[in-house]
Amino acid sequence: MIGTLQCVVLDCTDVMELARFYRQLLGGEINRPDAQWAVGDAWATLHDAAGAPVLAFQGVADHQPPVWGAAEQQFHLDIRVADLAAAHDAVVELGAWLLDDGGGDRAWRIYADPAGHPFCLVRH
Repeated sequence: MIGTLQCVVLDCTDVMELARFYRQLLGGEINRPDAQWAVGDAWATLHDAAGAPVLAFQGVADHQPPVWGAAEQQFHLDIRVADLAAAHDAVVELGAWLLDDGGGDRAWRIYADPAGHPFCLVRH
């Protein structure tokens, strides 16, 4: 082993908007005091109460969101939910938009967060 995953960083134009979106989706604490992180206008963090890796948000003035399904797509987040329909309504209300519902025949749906990053809601 060379190292351990410290955090996942998402580029965006508005770090607090995206931090609030993910806090409402996942819970946790935005910009919890932590000697590892210097937060500010161009950097925010979300610490999960369960000790998961930190989700961080980096301000990038010319951020271009990834295009779902395109060759340059790099990664996406999978979020486990108990009720797919209820989670769908909640994330859309928070500002996400549906990218692919799979025709309603599968246990996951693909969305984009307010900055355009794809994520999946996965029914468990």
